[in-house]
Amino acid sequence: MSSPLEPITVLLVEDDPGDELMTREAFEDNKIQNDLHVVRDGEEALDFLFRRGPYTEAPRPDLILLDLNLPKYDGRQVLEQIKSDEELALIPVVVLTTSSAEEDILRSYELHANAYVTKPVDLNQFIAAVRRIDDFFVSVVRLPRRRY
Repeated sequence: MSSPLEPITVLLVEDDPGDELMTREAFEDNKIQNDLHVVRDGEEALDFLFRRGPYTEAPRPDLILLDLNLPKYDGRQVLEQIKSDEELALIPVVVLTTSSAEEDILRSYELHANAYVTKPVDLNQFIAAVRRIDDFFVSVVRLPRRRY
């Protein structure tokens, strides 16, 4: 298991360059320097996670931050693939999206998302939300030991 304040590997699945930049800023301003990897669509996310194509040497993330509205495969499809794979299913997935639609929230939890966070539109609130997610998964919860 990871111990408190031990850096973790995070996969951000985000197609919006502005949201990616704000997420990077939130991580850089935090005390712990986690290893942040970014992919920009659902197909790239699955390639990273299943170590295909240019991602054959990709690290297995300890946490996935997943946007729902993605090109190629949307976040729901990616989440379904993650949670139906024996090795990937243990990785916590936080849906981080602009949608506050009840059907998106319900569907994400039905697909076994670990948390659902609606992206604040305000820059400072967005950065604060990402920091809280980061703090929670680094300082509060115990993540499963990597078996891979």
